[in-house]
Amino acid sequence: MQLAEQLQIALKEWDVVVQALATGRQMILLRKGGIYESAGEFELEHPQFLFFPTYLHQNLNMLKPDAHVGFEPRSVEPERITLSTAGVVTDIVRLKSRAQMDALDDQHIWTKPLIDMRFNYRPENPLYLMLVRAHRPAQPVTVNNTRAYAGCKSWVPLEEPVSTSNAKAVIDDEAFGARRGMILRRLEENV
Repeated sequence: MQLAEQLQIALKEWDVVVQALATGRQMILLRKGGIYESAGEFELEHPQFLFFPTYLHQNLNMLKPDAHVGFEPRSVEPERITLSTAGVVTDIVRLKSRAQMDALDDQHIWTKPLIDMRFNYRPENPLYLMLVRAHRPAQPVTVNNTRAYAGCKSWVPLEEPVSTSNAKAVIDDEAFGARRGMILRRLEENV
């Protein structure tokens, strides 16, 4: 899927996770919300989006040591947010076992307690793994962190569209395809 020329929706995610996606260290996200069933298949509300980095709920203890370098502790969210990474979801997989995430331990920056927390939060709802192809727009955009953007919600409709017409994929086509295939195989093998 090709990245749209402009986006006006953002997904809130920990800043350190956005950094991991923006550098190619990680290409997966975990979610329980924002997914709906349509025609018997699970889909994402917005398959293309900008990342809206958040800081307040980041937890150093939930991150592997290699992610500590980019960790920025804050007691409040910043007044201005820079939108410098976009994502395109290529695959959504409903996780059926904890073993599937164990098989992907080298593919993300989260510690085992965070993975457990994601599985255990609202256990009646399934946990989904999303494969995300990250892109870096040519010009990052900084927006005021208004009240409309505040709160515990996944999706943030932006006041103005952001151009992504000259965005570059963080991982080239061949490398992304190879990693995507490897991740999907590991998930299938560890159901």
